Amino acid sequence: MQLFCGVLLSDNESIKDNSFVSKVRSYLSHHVDMQAVQKVLISAWKNEIPDKNVLLMDATCYEVHMRFPTDTKILWESCQWIWEKQIPALCQLHGLRQPRSKYQDQKKKTNVYSKQRKKTFRKTKSRKNALLKLLLKGIDAYQNLLNQLKASGFTDKDAATFKTIKMVYQQQYHHFQYPKVKIKERIVSIYKPYIRPIVRGKENKPVEFGLKVHKIQVGGISILEHVSYKAFNECKRLKISILKHKNLFETCSHLAGDAIYATNENRKFATKEHITTNFVRKGRGKDDKPTKKIKALLNKDRSTRLEGSFGNEKEQYLLRKIKARNPETEMVWLFFGVLTANCVLIAKRRRRQQELKNAA
Repeated sequence: MQLFCGVLLSDNESIKDNSFVSKVRSYLSHHVDMQAVQKVLISAWKNEIPDKNVLLMDATCYEVHMRFPTDTKILWESCQWIWEKQIPALCQLHGLRQPRSKYQDQKKKTNVYSKQRKKTFRKTKSRKNALLKLLLKGIDAYQNLLNQLKASGFTDKDAATFKTIKMVYQQQYHHFQYPKVKIKERIVSIYKPYIRPIVRGKENKPVEFGLKVHKIQVGGISILEHVSYKAFNECKRLKISILKHKNLFETCSHLAGDAIYATNENRKFATKEHITTNFVRKGRGKDDKPTKKIKALLNKDRSTRLEGSFGNEKEQYLLRKIKARNPETEMVWLFFGVLTANCVLIAKRRRRQQELKNAA
């Protein structure tokens, strides 16, 4: 923190404002276009990036710091917010009597349910039914209090959370009545309603919650091409990625991506632009030896350098779980993590070049 603030303190001194870094992050999120910053940095590093004609691309998910969501958890959190936080505070502030409810009974039953190792379908359904009834009663009671007091002391943050809870009730009630119907725009957190489940299909983690990122890489330097909280098909980003690469580096002669990019449309576009890809050849014919060698090198570069950068950024640059608290600062956290990894790589290359000059 001292290096970040640009000061060097003595042993008996300390930085008093512990939230200084988060304040800077919040300021940057509202006043800086991170895509523009990324473009300026890439342009400044252009002379130090090798193999500018080779483009690697893949998608990953950078998760945010939140508990794993289930239907009973989000229903209970909504009930807690209304019955334990909002209604008591509102009644105490205005000297009103609290409305009657079975909140304390449901709290005991929820604690017993949460401690059970095996939660059967019947127990889960019973818990969801009870929580839906408690939440509906809480929404009506809280709305009546707000109408009675003319929303006195009702902040914008409270209004946004209350609106989210109403949407949670509608979604969960519909899901309870029709369990086989898929819920669109499903809310998984009342405090982060913009987060959506992203199905990745991995064996150890089939669903992730956070920012889905389409990343392109040139000469080891990572560029965030597209970032979204909603799931998207990365194969649709191939043409746009090639055009962005041409704007930054002018020519693209080789392209590497996994099997999801190898659609007929993308193959035709790559052929039209005279770009050699690592896609598996269609039909009965076989690639000649030079083409096989090029594809093998592209596959190796993508699977080691590009996919290795995902793990490196998540483990070494605090992107395993993004701990910012709103979408703007989460975006800044993500860009700073990736750009810092790029800066470290450029610094190592400069040091290596300097060592070679000194040795010569």
